[in-house]
Amino acid sequence: MATDATTHTHTRTETDSLGSMEIPGHAYWGIHTARALENFPVAKRPISVYPDLVTALAMVKQASARANADIGVLDPAKADLIDRAAQRVIDGDFHDQFVVGVIQGGAGTSTNMNANEVITNIALELAGRERGDYAFLSPIDDTNRSQSTNDVYPTAVKIGLSLTLRSLLDELANLRQSFLDKAVEFHDVLKVGRTQLQDAVPMTLGQEFHGFATTLGEDYNRLRENAFLMYEINMGATAIGTGITTHPGYAAAVLHHLREITGLDLATADDLVESTSDTGAFMSFSASLKRNAVKLSKICNDLRLLSSGPQAGLGEINLPARQAGSSIMPGKVNPVIPEVVNQVAFSVVGADMTVTMAVEAGQLQLNAFEPVIAHSIFQSLTWMRQAMWTLRVNCVEGITANRDRLGAMVGASVGVITALTPYIGYAAAAALAKTALMTGRNVADLVVEAGLMSRDEVTKQLSPARLSGLQTITAAIPVIAPEDAPVPPVG
Repeated sequence: MATDATTHTHTRTETDSLGSMEIPGHAYWGIHTARALENFPVAKRPISVYPDLVTALAMVKQASARANADIGVLDPAKADLIDRAAQRVIDGDFHDQFVVGVIQGGAGTSTNMNANEVITNIALELAGRERGDYAFLSPIDDTNRSQSTNDVYPTAVKIGLSLTLRSLLDELANLRQSFLDKAVEFHDVLKVGRTQLQDAVPMTLGQEFHGFATTLGEDYNRLRENAFLMYEINMGATAIGTGITTHPGYAAAVLHHLREITGLDLATADDLVESTSDTGAFMSFSASLKRNAVKLSKICNDLRLLSSGPQAGLGEINLPARQAGSSIMPGKVNPVIPEVVNQVAFSVVGADMTVTMAVEAGQLQLNAFEPVIAHSIFQSLTWMRQAMWTLRVNCVEGITANRDRLGAMVGASVGVITALTPYIGYAAAAALAKTALMTGRNVADLVVEAGLMSRDEVTKQLSPARLSGLQTITAAIPVIAPEDAPVPPVG
């Protein structure tokens, strides 16, 4: 041990093939991590911002230690130390020691070595040894036994993404349920539906919110289906898929332990050479996230439109007031929660393009750009999960309907005449619609005055249940030929 004159902290000397460096005495990471910190001051975000990735790395190291002990290539006492050290990381300890940047060259080697060094030094302390005593337990010869970055890193990324996806799916299910609850609350609130931003036909606000819930349910299913893409791993492939330096029984042994540790239905790829070079599964997984993000953004666009105003816009619903909306306009409140979700969606779309380009850029037996693939997808998952939470808690749960305004809009809407076309004919309906628009008069009154239907018949057909399709028409409808339909005068 030496003392750093600047920081007055103890340091230790570590050596690799490039030379020696002084490592802070308090650090569990070592020289390979130190070089990465010098070489990649890019994102300024350590891999520990994705706790599930750190946990997954520890799971891979733990499974490898057990597998190596099973097949007899690692001393059982050393394997036990590595196993126990990895468990500490899985339990959430030492995550702050995973310090290499999320963006790095080397196809993830720095991340793998960061894990090797941290777990080794935890194990050394468990054995009563000093950190850096690699003659007793080596990060490479022992903790990384039978492994390469090229099978450890993609396997850990897939496991980490699977763990993070679980929490996102939980939040997505909660958000879907929140929309379903609003659908029930608004089941009897009639409104004007719109196509191409123009008035169309009536519906209920409950139907609109039920549609939001349904589309989120579809995304839930698609994301679960794509989760299985992450279950094919290439442990045992080592450098390029040929399994060089590994025992013939290692791949099966490490798979057994990884399945037990993670609880995931993992499987070893049939072709390890192909699996080591191909990152297409990440592209498909990212695409399913993009789909979810785009559809969620569309819902947020609708919420902003429906709540626009409150006086000069649609003003159909009220979003919870979360904060003052302007530094100059008193009383202004903006739809800040849907807006932040929109921005998350834009980021996810961009991240998906990054993943696509990184997958395409792979060369020969390895894709060197897996770090940016991992970072992009982990960020998308993390941001989406948090966006869903804030949308549910800070927005959807507090939405209210402007029932009086909605009722007035439906009453004045010429769109309701569509429900009467089977009875009075299209030509008559079109003429009456034009009259209603020109005069501002109620459609039902015009139909009755024209002698086309009785008041009772009009009231029945324009009931909320009929207009929204909640109650279907079961009786036969008389067909009116265009030439027989009476056409009332316009004006």
